Amino acid sequence: MLLSRGLGTLGTVLVVGGLLAGCAQVNKAPVEDRGGWGSKSSTQVDPAKLPGAENAGKPGYYTVQPGDTLIRIGLEHGQSWKDIARWSGLTNPDLIEVGQVVRVVPPGAEAEGARPVASTSVQPVVLPPAGSTSTAPAATAPAAVAPVDTTKATAGGDASGLAFIWPASGAVIAGFNEATNKGVDIAGKAGDPILAVADGRVVYAGAGLRGYGHLVILKHNNTYLTAYAHNQKLLVKEDQNVKKGQKIAEMGSTDADRVKLHFEVRRQGKPVDPSRYLPAR
Repeated sequence: MLLSRGLGTLGTVLVVGGLLAGCAQVNKAPVEDRGGWGSKSSTQVDPAKLPGAENAGKPGYYTVQPGDTLIRIGLEHGQSWKDIARWSGLTNPDLIEVGQVVRVVPPGAEAEGARPVASTSVQPVVLPPAGSTSTAPAATAPAAVAPVDTTKATAGGDASGLAFIWPASGAVIAGFNEATNKGVDIAGKAGDPILAVADGRVVYAGAGLRGYGHLVILKHNNTYLTAYAHNQKLLVKEDQNVKKGQKIAEMGSTDADRVKLHFEVRRQGKPVDPSRYLPAR
């Protein structure tokens, strides 16, 4: 379902709306293109006639830019792309236009004077007591993986009561840099288990965001998302609840120069240094 670059003259931007059909199946919807689809339109579209134009510039709304997808908009605003599509009344979530305005907070939330990021499809996460063991079926890491001490406090960041564990056991090979690396890169071997760092809900599972490969995004509460990129296999599907320590993917090298996990923590959509939230090891 790829559009040719000739569609760039219509000022359209593809977004991914497909779901995984099963735990082992990868979303094959088209990927984002940062080459500027729609940025050189020869047919000028009156911005006032685009969907949501009356809300341009208002709190809680976002104006679509060249290269945007609902997945990226959701990641950068701490929301599920499905919620954004529903709140914005999109009849075809597979297609948005440059200049179109979408809602990125729940209806009415922008009037409360804060920047809420609650998702109507995600409930606040209640974590098990410190030291308890998750018992999600078929979700434990292989015995060869060294256990992680989940009782340690987070290393400096306020994670709203969440106590993250490490998503993979390898060494950190690239640290956080907001300008060039919005997370940390963790080394490993193809097939190594990727674990959910805390309880949450899968808000995206697929390969629709260029630069991330096969990607899982979890929403943990009204503030925090985590993203797990470059996997060779996804083991969860969208809207699935997962438990801390559950195996959600297998490490790979999709859309990357080597086998690794790229891991991000997003606070209200803003990338923050994961080392502030992961326990010392």
